[in-house]
Amino acid sequence: PAPAEAGRAPGPPDGGGGGGLFGAFVSIGFAYAFPKGLAIFFKEIQDFFGTSYSEIAWVSSIMLATTYGAGPISSILVNRYGSRPVVMFGGLLCGVGMISAAFCTSILQLYICVGFITGFGLALNLQPSVIIIGKYFLKRRPIANGLAMAGSPVMLCTLAPLNQFLFDNFGWRGSFLILGAILLNCCVAGALFRPIGAGTALVKTQVTEEGKDALKGKITQDGKEVSSALNVPMENKTEDEGEKDCFEKVNQYLDFSLFKHRGFLIYLIGNVLMFLGFFAPIVFLAPYAKHTGIDEYSAAFLLSILAIVDMVARPATGIVANSKWVRPRIQYFFSFAIAFNGACHLLCPLASSYTGLVVYSSFFGLAFGMVCAMLFETLMDLVGAARFTSAVGLVTIAECCTILLGPPIGGILIDTFGDYKYMFIKCGAVMVLAGTFLFIMNYYNYRMLAKEEKERKTKEEDPKSVRTENEGRKNWSKDSTQDEPELEPLREEGEGVKKEMNGT
Repeated sequence: PAPAEAGRAPGPPDGGGGGGLFGAFVSIGFAYAFPKGLAIFFKEIQDFFGTSYSEIAWVSSIMLATTYGAGPISSILVNRYGSRPVVMFGGLLCGVGMISAAFCTSILQLYICVGFITGFGLALNLQPSVIIIGKYFLKRRPIANGLAMAGSPVMLCTLAPLNQFLFDNFGWRGSFLILGAILLNCCVAGALFRPIGAGTALVKTQVTEEGKDALKGKITQDGKEVSSALNVPMENKTEDEGEKDCFEKVNQYLDFSLFKHRGFLIYLIGNVLMFLGFFAPIVFLAPYAKHTGIDEYSAAFLLSILAIVDMVARPATGIVANSKWVRPRIQYFFSFAIAFNGACHLLCPLASSYTGLVVYSSFFGLAFGMVCAMLFETLMDLVGAARFTSAVGLVTIAECCTILLGPPIGGILIDTFGDYKYMFIKCGAVMVLAGTFLFIMNYYNYRMLAKEEKERKTKEEDPKSVRTENEGRKNWSKDSTQDEPELEPLREEGEGVKKEMNGT
């Protein structure tokens, strides 16, 4: 880098990240929309392998769970190598997984190729794309998050009819080959991620490492002289430092102190509960329409309607969330969106005709877009941008369990009762419960934060507390002065060692 740039501290520029925003738009779109778009093939794959609803639902479920469960691995790789190479490698894995799935001969092989390999590739696309937004934007971050998250409905709107067209012309095996080639475009999206202050960070890292090495050598040399003078072994100290360094390295990538953060724990519990009913309605929407006698293209068009409304809802939600009335209390808005989503599912069984399903898809798209637009913005609002990378990794690995179980539980209800309405009622009830929990606990959290802030200001303004602290320091100094005769032999020995070192 040029010398003029070497001392400049990198920060969110709030602009100039248009290419990276478009790359995040594409990567997030594939990560969220692709598992939902595969539902078009489920009925045919189920007939081909002779499986039940719950068994075929595991394909999307494993893919979604892997996408979320691999969050910590993705966060570690981003902290180590940066967003660009991680996303490009993830795109390569997605393509390889889908191309391999075209040659599968059993449902178990589909679990491995589509579920694990493609799901892991999507995880390497999702996390860096969400993280890079926080590096490009600060003031306009909610709007940028809304635009980036709009990639999901845009991709879903495109993939739903495209998958139906591919299946009609090439079958599900040929469709998987073509979809694998399309997913390789994630590599292009990753190439658009421009590093912020990469040169500066490199120079600072080199200077810091050189300084650390020189200081470590000097400390080691001086330490050996002191230990030899005092006849004190250094082995225990080295082992303790080694264990500390190992813990610091792990904590550097995943900040486990977040589990002591009250707001983070509330967010985590509410989201883990919410994801038990979040994805199942989308996975079973097209099969439900076919079950009621609607033709294939009309069933696929329901996903397109959902995606079109979702496409408008996400940026609009970002604009509303960025307003001065909503942003200070954005957690309440997020809680309302989750409860609204659940209410839509509870009313879905009333939609018995195609017109009713179109209305349901429209409201579902609105509610789904509101939740997705604020999903990561509310987390960043709680923990801050500095701890956001670790928070995303920890949240996604906790959420993967309910994401894994959600669609199969819905499939079991369908297999047991032979009706889809119980699956929608279960998902709606769970999401209403999650939204209510988040609303109540966020109200408690805001009250506690206000109380703690008030106590802090009172303590700073109260002169008695300052006087008490000063008196405590004086008493401590007096006690240490009284204990000085007991420390005199050690002090004389230390001075002798110091003289010996100076003489050397």
